[in-house]
Amino acid sequence: MSAVRWTLVTAGVALTSIMLAVGVPRAAARGSLAQAAEVGPAAPSQPLQLVLPLIADDAGMERAALAVTTLGSPDYARYESLSQLQRRFGASASTRSRVVRYLRDHGATVVKIDATGLFADATISVAAAERLFGTELDRFRAHDGTRFVAPSDASVATVGARVPAALRGLVVGVVGLDTRPLASPATAQPVAHAATAPPSSELPYSGMPSGCAAGLAVGAYTPIQYLTAFDFGPLRGAGVDGQGVRVALIEGDGGFDAGDVHTFAQCFGLSVPPIETFRNGVAPPPAALEATLDLELVDATAPALKEIDVYESSDDEASALESMTAPLDNVGHQPQIVSDSSGLCEAQLVRAISRADLDAVEAALAETSAAGITYLTGSGDSGSECGADEPGAEYPASSPWVTGVGGTSFELNGANQITDQVVWNDDGGSGGGLSELFNRPNYQDGAEPADHRAVPDVSMLADEDPGITVYCSGVDCELSTPWGAAGGTSAAAPMLAGGFALVDQQLAAAGREPLGLVNPLLYALGESGSAASVFDDVTTGNDDPFYPGDPNGAPLGCCTAGVGYDDATGWGSVNIATFARAAVADQPPIVHISLSLPTHQRVIASGAIKATVSCSSACELGAIAQVYVGRARPFELPTKPFDLAAAGQRTLALRFSRAQLGRLRSGREHRKRITVSISGVLFDPAVYSVGQDPSESIQAQTHPKRLKIS
Repeated sequence: MSAVRWTLVTAGVALTSIMLAVGVPRAAARGSLAQAAEVGPAAPSQPLQLVLPLIADDAGMERAALAVTTLGSPDYARYESLSQLQRRFGASASTRSRVVRYLRDHGATVVKIDATGLFADATISVAAAERLFGTELDRFRAHDGTRFVAPSDASVATVGARVPAALRGLVVGVVGLDTRPLASPATAQPVAHAATAPPSSELPYSGMPSGCAAGLAVGAYTPIQYLTAFDFGPLRGAGVDGQGVRVALIEGDGGFDAGDVHTFAQCFGLSVPPIETFRNGVAPPPAALEATLDLELVDATAPALKEIDVYESSDDEASALESMTAPLDNVGHQPQIVSDSSGLCEAQLVRAISRADLDAVEAALAETSAAGITYLTGSGDSGSECGADEPGAEYPASSPWVTGVGGTSFELNGANQITDQVVWNDDGGSGGGLSELFNRPNYQDGAEPADHRAVPDVSMLADEDPGITVYCSGVDCELSTPWGAAGGTSAAAPMLAGGFALVDQQLAAAGREPLGLVNPLLYALGESGSAASVFDDVTTGNDDPFYPGDPNGAPLGCCTAGVGYDDATGWGSVNIATFARAAVADQPPIVHISLSLPTHQRVIASGAIKATVSCSSACELGAIAQVYVGRARPFELPTKPFDLAAAGQRTLALRFSRAQLGRLRSGREHRKRITVSISGVLFDPAVYSVGQDPSESIQAQTHPKRLKIS
């Protein structure tokens, strides 16, 4: 069987869609409607999916995320629940209710606020949307036959639709009036430059593969090779296979066939964790290489995960934006790790979208960090070139809240240990460079001399030659045979996601907080004496796609690998088992709180409820109660935070005001049912201040206990 080569790219649909979804002028980002033929008016009854970014406390969200992701901060790794974060920093209750009510009153259906509290989602007919946003919607046909709906007014396509007066000051804009696909196969190709004699990162196939005959015939790297090379072995040998950890994959470029994943797993002696698919209003897409590769790499690296959740969406604006927050919005399926291998050149972004639009996306990424979720994305497959022959970084890898994963090529010995590792740079290259959007985050202060965010942070195997073995049997896989080889940072990101899942399992077993935003820890280790054991530093090669003698241009001069951190591969590749040991040593312990209620309380006579709250380590603790008198609206009874210097417990008194006691006595006299729901709470000392409502700074709380007052 002949080997089949295929390069996956990171300029693909999912995050490109997200960026366009928050306001990229369509003429700048995707070309003019003049390139498409107008078919006629859109059908009035055709449903549209809209997303409206809300006015929220984006800056507050980022401050909270910074507090829990800064090493040395008393709040480091003290994550909050998504519900608490969206209540504190999402759009106000008034904004939410007004937006929902207005949309429903004007013909929208299935209106909801997403879990971040930053976006409103709604379904609306074409006719209602035209009335609401003051624009005509027509049907168009692209040159490839694709049909879509878009505003007929060219100015709307460039500057956005008019927001109704009633929504001004409540929403940033509206997304979803244009249903054009956001990328075509022609745009999803690696950048290649003809060169007289270009250098190449291609290293000979090496190491000792293991697997079925059909998989080995590809001549690409098999799981045993990259697992050993990147130090998965000690954890996997100890039975650490990702148990209890959930990984989410955001896929905007095709689906997968579960049978392909099982065929891959059977070939290499792997189990397959439960896989659940969530679709954002789309029919099941055909199996394609991107999603299949992501699943097979996560399966190869962490085969006993609690679950892999795959989020599929169509490639229009609104669906793509919803797919970004879908893992957070899925009750019971909150992931510890999110992997998304796509991106968009910052150079295009800067010319196309407003800072306010970008801030809404950044706030959502900050929320994932504040909630303790690790977000990974490939740094790009075009080397240091991003845009029209100019250096630059890709977003969201350049976001301070994301771990950008670059690419390498390696050579192995007979024991599958790395003997040589270089920057990936042949037909494509490891994306890297400096951001034009973001200043240098504090965790890069000792590593990057420039005042800009630099990417990538770390790297993993990405070179498509020899490549990574993949099995994908569908027509849309575009392989001549089901067994083939793939590469790109689209492979590096899910490979590392599986590794971090093993680390999170180790942390949970040790009673430590999960990784969350892993960058601060990565950079602290890179600058420590442990760097040589945690990372395999890449010091050879560069990611410059222009070479001397290249008729298409001159070298860009970025970026060359060197000792320590560099903009070509970051700190190099991660040795997973060694990194896990360092993480267990450095991450703070999980704080557990519990609540008990003393018996035989005379609540009305004493004017207070007593509650004993316990904490497993030093913390700011307290209690909060909801008091129900008959069918009247309950009132809240919080304590102020109490500083516990070490593990222990404290019995607190939740005291009633004179008016509240009057309500209790009146309720008892009229034989109304009086009950109290009491929870122990962990306060965030960075948020609470004297005179503030304590409930606004609750970081976590126990399940409530009930107390009946007679």
